Amino acid sequence: MHSFLIFLFTMKVALCSCKTEAKRSGLTRQRSFYKVSRIGHLTNPVNECSGIVYRGIDPATGLRLFWTHNDSGGRSVLYGVTEKGRLVDSLVVAGAVNTDWEDIAAKDSTALFIGDIGNNAGSRESLTIYRQPLTSPALPERITFRYADAAKPADPQRHNRDSEALIQLNGQLYVFSKNRSGHFVRMYRMPAKAGSYTVTAQDSVYLKSMVTGGAVSPDGRQFALVSYGKVFLFAIAPDGLTFKQPIACLRIPRGQTEAICYVSPTELVMANEKGKLFLIRPERSAKSL
Repeated sequence: MHSFLIFLFTMKVALCSCKTEAKRSGLTRQRSFYKVSRIGHLTNPVNECSGIVYRGIDPATGLRLFWTHNDSGGRSVLYGVTEKGRLVDSLVVAGAVNTDWEDIAAKDSTALFIGDIGNNAGSRESLTIYRQPLTSPALPERITFRYADAAKPADPQRHNRDSEALIQLNGQLYVFSKNRSGHFVRMYRMPAKAGSYTVTAQDSVYLKSMVTGGAVSPDGRQFALVSYGKVFLFAIAPDGLTFKQPIACLRIPRGQTEAICYVSPTELVMANEKGKLFLIRPERSAKSL
């Protein structure tokens, strides 16, 4: 039975398209403008990659460096890896618990934000984002939040209390619902500082896919959401993130894709739960690139 479900999921991802998002949300189909290349493979101890963020170039090797982490139940550790997937260092997030770590975001080179925001059955009332300083050995700060507009679900398979995408921009944290109920992804916002917050949806968009990760470009001009089989790109307005400026939908079926980050204003690296790393880069001019 388990093998059959995996087969159905694989077929669903392989057959996905951007047709509905293009029609209902204004996301143009631009896959032909991009080249996707497999560049590496994560190995132990990263056995279930769920989030990734860019660190910069290693001056010794010229390779890109990243922070990544495992999904729920893993150790409370961030792993430093190269674009080839090789482990180079690690960082223990002291005092943190990996209940369901789903994504990671960065504030330049000074801090990381780790989203313990997974809530598959919708039973968690309070969720946590850890702010881990990188410039000193300080303990992480805790940012806790709860949803004001999402009642505890009667059906644990259909609700909007589960999120797997986290973005930091200009002192604000943005969390995106996974889309377990209907096809509207909700965007929530809170300050990127220690505290306890109650959040309400700031915006929503129709996406016929479950959102599993998010990232913002280094020039602050666009953000990306990844799902099973597709990547969605949006322009960023001067007043922050909204869904009002859709750019593109890219159909990229590469298994259970769970993590994404920018490595330049237009290039992204995407990872799936099996640890395969892919570089997504534009080959020719496209809308709003």
